[in-house]
Amino acid sequence: WVGAMILAWFFSMGALAADLAIKGATILPVTAPPIDNGTVLVTDGVITAVGADIEIPEGVETIDATGQFLMPGIIDVHSHMGVYPWPSAKAHGDGNEAIAPVTARVRAEDSVHVSDPAIDRARAGGVTTIQVLPGSANIVGGEAVTLKLRRSRTLAGLKMDGAPRGIKMACGENPKRVYGSDVDGPQTRMGNVAYLRSAFQAAIDHRAARRNHRDKPPRDANLETLLDVLDGQVMVHVHCYRHDDIEAIFRVMDEFGVQVASIQHALEAYKVRDLIREHGAGIATWADWWGFKMEAYDGIPHNAALVKAAGVPVAIHSDSSNQIQRMNIQAAKTLRYGMSEEDALVSITLDPAKLLGIENRVGSIDVGKDADFALFSRHPFDMYSLNVATWIEGVQVYDRSKEGTPNA
Repeated sequence: WVGAMILAWFFSMGALAADLAIKGATILPVTAPPIDNGTVLVTDGVITAVGADIEIPEGVETIDATGQFLMPGIIDVHSHMGVYPWPSAKAHGDGNEAIAPVTARVRAEDSVHVSDPAIDRARAGGVTTIQVLPGSANIVGGEAVTLKLRRSRTLAGLKMDGAPRGIKMACGENPKRVYGSDVDGPQTRMGNVAYLRSAFQAAIDHRAARRNHRDKPPRDANLETLLDVLDGQVMVHVHCYRHDDIEAIFRVMDEFGVQVASIQHALEAYKVRDLIREHGAGIATWADWWGFKMEAYDGIPHNAALVKAAGVPVAIHSDSSNQIQRMNIQAAKTLRYGMSEEDALVSITLDPAKLLGIENRVGSIDVGKDADFALFSRHPFDMYSLNVATWIEGVQVYDRSKEGTPNA
């Protein structure tokens, strides 16, 4: 019996995209008004029809979701699951390569522990896509990786094919704290910014030397990754709290012609929301987490609503293997502080998809997009609502009725 269960688990890891119909739910498409008593059809893992009067082909697996709410799978743009897996222990701390202020060459995917139990709990909360980032010890911490939370025993089974590359950078207190005692620093905010300028310039000089010198310098993975950033081939995500740090980052990026995709955490974004809009960036932030260090003391719970009202994409992120289990409730908190229900829903679906450059695949329930869904027992912003089921590309990856606590 045990052997049969193990084999069943093994083969479920490679489940193929499925044909499916979900009927009777209130559908929250994100890009359109809610659809009462709606139906969604899925073929080969892709949404093929959405509406109130959809005919279900004979023989298609059909889920009756009457009285429940179907929304796009939740997307978290700031996760460290896998690189800081449970149980938390020094041996599992693989998110920060804190050996130098610039480690652009490292990749978070090479640290991801696929068996992190937190991934199961994220699926239970309706999360289907995450960006796993290196930590924030370094000014340039390395490349991120975008994962679909499929059931997989391999990293290859989790990676989202075709997702743009992303890189993690950081400013402010963290690099100062980690490298402040080093002879070469950086010890100050101006040191942080100077390091970033120097790194970009070194990359430019490296390219020129390899093109123009007879004795070409050896390849340098750090510099060549930074060249990809300078060439616009990598989306830039910057850990940054204070408004003056955000402005400083834009000064450097504008100087080198680099587009920032997102300011991560961004607790003082409300003070410079016009600058963020003009640069063309978005923010990823918490609903109400603040005050845990000096640069986090001016955070306000109105931040997300104020920045969204300024025309800036806003994602609610977790940065936590616990908080990721309740992203719907984190987004619901923003309603108290000025966010509309529509924008709050966008903050955990379509806006994070935009910040990752994957909005053509996920983030809304539209024909042609991946069939990534979360089914809730009540409206997802009702704090008593429970995620009933989660699908990724039409394959069910979570079923509350089989998890031991169907009504709790």
